[in-house]
Amino acid sequence: MQIILLERIARLGQMGDKVRVRDGYARNYLLPQGKALRANKANLERFENERAQLEARNLERKSEAEAVASKLDGEGLTMIRSAGETGQLYGSVSTRDIAEGLTEAGFNVARSQVVLRSPIKTIGLHSVLVQLHPEVEVSINVNVARSEDEAARQAAGEDLTTPEQDVFEFEEEEDDEAEGEGEGDEEEGAEASEEAPAEEEAKV
Repeated sequence: MQIILLERIARLGQMGDKVRVRDGYARNYLLPQGKALRANKANLERFENERAQLEARNLERKSEAEAVASKLDGEGLTMIRSAGETGQLYGSVSTRDIAEGLTEAGFNVARSQVVLRSPIKTIGLHSVLVQLHPEVEVSINVNVARSEDEAARQAAGEDLTTPEQDVFEFEEEEDDEAEGEGEGDEEEGAEASEEAPAEEEAKV
């Protein structure tokens, strides 16, 4: 389907561009969201008549988004979740969770503006993109932890995804192997000392 873009769409084009997209993408997203019009004679005339208004509205929205972006850029958001010793979450942190967290922090952000390739499933620090406008986007830091104390430690640079117990057991195994090698050397030394007198008797 050929459409006329009413705003900038990433990887598609700028306002006023005529582009061809899949029918499902146009019907299910672009047309219902008011981001595009079908590219026919009537809509082309409508767009040209309303172009100045659309550009003015877009500029206003962009200015509002930039004002929010200046406050939101680099903002930290802490999400407390249950997780196992390896840091794997019992669940996940989704775009809805992040949008709700930002709203509680005083920012008006919709779920659709949070860009996540896949839900967050581990504790740690995650950089998440927020698209406030087709031409305005910022990054926020999402700190996913099992407690406020762990969140503070992660923010200070500590990695909590490796269980201390596993590291301790690994060190113990290395110590055991070292002791085993030492015992083997002692046994070889003892055998060598027993064989020596026998060789001397043979020479006599």
